[in-house]
Amino acid sequence: MNILLKSVKIFDTNNKDLHLKRRDILIKNGIIDKIAVKIEAPSKTKVIEHSNLHVSVGWFDSSISFGEPGFEERETITNGLQTAAKSGFTDIVLNPTSYPIPDSSSDIVFLKNAAKGHATNMYPLGCLTVKGEGNDLAELYDMKNAGAVGYYDFKHAIENSNLLKIALQYAQNFNGLVMSFPLDFKIAGKGLVNEGEVSTKLGLKGIPSLAEELQIARDLFILEYTGGKLHIPTISTAGSVRLIAEAKKKGLDVSCSVAIHNLFFTDEHLVEFDTHYKIMPPLRTKSDVKALLKGLKDGTIDTVTSDHIPMDIEQKRVEFDNAASGSIGLESAFGGLNKIMDLELTIALLTKGRERFGLVTPVIKEGELASLTIFDPELEYTFDTKNILSTSKNSMFLGAKLKGKALGIIANGQII
Repeated sequence: MNILLKSVKIFDTNNKDLHLKRRDILIKNGIIDKIAVKIEAPSKTKVIEHSNLHVSVGWFDSSISFGEPGFEERETITNGLQTAAKSGFTDIVLNPTSYPIPDSSSDIVFLKNAAKGHATNMYPLGCLTVKGEGNDLAELYDMKNAGAVGYYDFKHAIENSNLLKIALQYAQNFNGLVMSFPLDFKIAGKGLVNEGEVSTKLGLKGIPSLAEELQIARDLFILEYTGGKLHIPTISTAGSVRLIAEAKKKGLDVSCSVAIHNLFFTDEHLVEFDTHYKIMPPLRTKSDVKALLKGLKDGTIDTVTSDHIPMDIEQKRVEFDNAASGSIGLESAFGGLNKIMDLELTIALLTKGRERFGLVTPVIKEGELASLTIFDPELEYTFDTKNILSTSKNSMFLGAKLKGKALGIIANGQII
């Protein structure tokens, strides 16, 4: 298939000759054939024109959850990848949240095969420990050979310090990426939301910032001792930003991410006990959000993520105490981030992070494979159910005013 993008504004900070320029882009059989001020459409070419058409390197998300296998009612891989594509993402990292939990090479092979043929590439994480129970290391090397891009007991910290030490030492033999969720569950206890003024007013049990920061401090001490590569997903507090900044100054090989909803909302949104706002890590305070934004701008925080977690209605339409944590976020990721940041930084954040997972960042260049996201950054709208493409509808962005919308992707020889 031939595709011609007409008069698109290119966002690519790695290519100063094209960055912020308007050009036509001709794609033949999935390859960028020509980039020029004006290109006449060859025969049998799909021409894409839009009043405010923008294009960038395909977007990347490092924390996506689906349901298949085991929880297909939440989200299948097929619908999840279609949703990712229509939300602008050409590459996603899949969390180990299915059943059975992917803790062996055969599980990784199943997930890789299930994603074949889609426009969006899916890269699975394997569990760090057997069944995600935190007791024994899983088959890390075998999973690496099968295609796993890292190891993570989803939303669970490694409580056994020695196990984390051994994992970091062992994974160095094959450049493996170890992930540890930042939450000390003994400090968090039965907490549901951020511990502070809002939790006190609402009478909800709180999770103090200490629970996150204590876990990060311990993990960084172990990393300093062992070496290796550590990724800390979805941090949420100002103290966490400081700890990671100090670790990077020491030269430790650590990276971290933040969920877009932890930048967009605060714990003040909990006043009506809406379970859509029940997430993990919890929504924090305005001062935490300010520190997180600063950490993104100065490079302390490496990437943003939608932290997309589908949950069916039975898990959300219950009392706050009993509701499951999590929100979908693919469809609202760009509009939410672009609402609170300038466009250039928004695109930079959505296109970075692949290298940490051993992936190659695409480029906009003649002769290269096309891996592009098409978007309109000025479109303003109120996010509602018609914007949700996921099977589950548990979005905390419902009713939020967003700016910018993905129009689709061109990747793997397909246009979505």
